Amino acid sequence: MPYPDEFEGFMITELGKYKDFKRQSFKPKVFGDNDIDIKIECCGVCGSDVHTVTGGWGDAPTPLCVGHEVVGKAVKVGSKVKDVKVGDRVGVGAQIWSCLKCVQCKNDNENYCPSQVDTYGAPYPKEADPNETLTQGGFSSHIRAHEYFVFPIPDAIPSHLAAPMLCAGLTVWSPLVRAGVGPGKKVAIVGLGGLGHFAVMWANALGAEVTVISHSPNKRDDALKLGAKHFVNSGDKDWAKPLAFTFDFVLNTADMTNKFDLSAYQSILKVGCQFHQVGLPDEPLQGVTPKIFMENGSSMGASHIGSRPECLEMLKLAAEKKLFPMVETIPVSEKGCAEAIERVNKNDVRYRFTLVDYDKAFGS
Repeated sequence: MPYPDEFEGFMITELGKYKDFKRQSFKPKVFGDNDIDIKIECCGVCGSDVHTVTGGWGDAPTPLCVGHEVVGKAVKVGSKVKDVKVGDRVGVGAQIWSCLKCVQCKNDNENYCPSQVDTYGAPYPKEADPNETLTQGGFSSHIRAHEYFVFPIPDAIPSHLAAPMLCAGLTVWSPLVRAGVGPGKKVAIVGLGGLGHFAVMWANALGAEVTVISHSPNKRDDALKLGAKHFVNSGDKDWAKPLAFTFDFVLNTADMTNKFDLSAYQSILKVGCQFHQVGLPDEPLQGVTPKIFMENGSSMGASHIGSRPECLEMLKLAAEKKLFPMVETIPVSEKGCAEAIERVNKNDVRYRFTLVDYDKAFGS
């Protein structure tokens, strides 16, 4: 494998055949002065990867290498890179480029840049790469990223635990801090999975009183262990009635919102507060009418990952307070990638997967 001209990854060649990973080589974008090449040590497996390779979120280009929770070591650094040197342990999340010039980028909202580039499955604009290369993700030997989207990993966080923070962790951290979650606030986390278990940890660490709402009563002990004070089984009849006008913020991490009785979830909010979504279902939402917001002046929103300052703040807090996710590991390989995707698709994980043993797969 000629490096750095080509990288190697476990890729799918047809959407829907999501267990059919094949090892292939691919060309990264042209190396720029602000770019960093990272030799990957491990990569988290995200629900986004599943929605993409199954075709649940619609069309995507193939062949495709997914994975956007990457941790590894910098092995090549561009001439204008300031904060990373060769040998540093760093991470990359779900975004790999933005223009860094627009109003959004200049206000620490680069995750909402109209020109933002996803870590996999997205073409670079010509200003970033004259070849408009398609991005490929972290089920691979290396990744090439702009320095702004490369994050130093604190020594206190093991790599396999840091990886899921870079998408799942940040995706729930950003809306929590932007909503002002902290002491004196009552927060409900809907769903206790890969996203939800992070949300419980973060909200508790920020000082809020946390309630978990889940249709899986067997997750009560995990919810309390992670920092929740209360657990509500959404499978119980009239579960929402005792919670009317209770919460300052409801964060929905489940990706089955299309099957929810949304009026029940809106009813548990205090006046003027928000039901916020980071779980993205394959199907459109049903029953969304102005009436469900009128009883308490509530609202519904959503968000996209988080910004660089938010990611750095999250990693700092996790390192200081030893806040680590619940992670299972699988060796990276054609078989390992297929197993991880299949089990996440079936919700058979507690609560995140990280692919490991990259040196065995790709060599040291």
